[in-house]
Amino acid sequence: MNRARTLTIKVFADGADLEGILALARDPMIAGFTTNPTLMHQSGVTDYEGFARKVLEHVADRPLSLEVFADEPKEMARQARLLASWGDNVYVKIPVTDTTRVSCGPLIRELSSEGLRLNVTAILSVAQVESVAEALEPSPGAIVSVFAGRVADTGRDPIPLMQEALEVLVPNPRLELLWASPREILNVVQADAIGCHIITVTHALLAKLYGLGRELEDVSLDTVRMFHGDAARSGYIL
Repeated sequence: MNRARTLTIKVFADGADLEGILALARDPMIAGFTTNPTLMHQSGVTDYEGFARKVLEHVADRPLSLEVFADEPKEMARQARLLASWGDNVYVKIPVTDTTRVSCGPLIRELSSEGLRLNVTAILSVAQVESVAEALEPSPGAIVSVFAGRVADTGRDPIPLMQEALEVLVPNPRLELLWASPREILNVVQADAIGCHIITVTHALLAKLYGLGRELEDVSLDTVRMFHGDAARSGYIL
């Protein structure tokens, strides 16, 4: 059995490639989907609502996180309510702060009190997890996204931070911790091992997930064959 099938952590596909999303929607191992304006822009999406509704046609049975892109609280709130109205499975992504570092806590509490399911994003510290958890007290269910990959990019080990974050969320079982921005498949194993609830994996990285647990000598042989094949196709001579 592929070791990926034994994971207890929920794997969410992260991207904005419509064809890729539709293909992944047929994979029972994918428990949900996330996207954001940056990924959508990079994928050439020009119609936010049209793209989102197309995705919702195919993933109505799993969570889909869609992000607001305003920076002013009143407009963020309007966008959040609109996005939530598109489907019962929509989680609205709200950043932990605005672009001037002002906390979005009051907005998060307001929307949670209205029954919206939120995915609070761009979190990188335990202090932020604590403030977000407090704001999410009235939530019917929410995701707390800690960007562990970006923590690692600063030279810090994200695992202790993620373990502390899990402890913060223990009093409210309606909140799930999401390991965001993984850099390698090892991060999936690490997140699973500490009991993290969800991990987002890009479409490109997902292709490697199915090789989880392969024999290393088999990987070695594949590598040798790749080098040999590429050299042959290049026409190199000495």
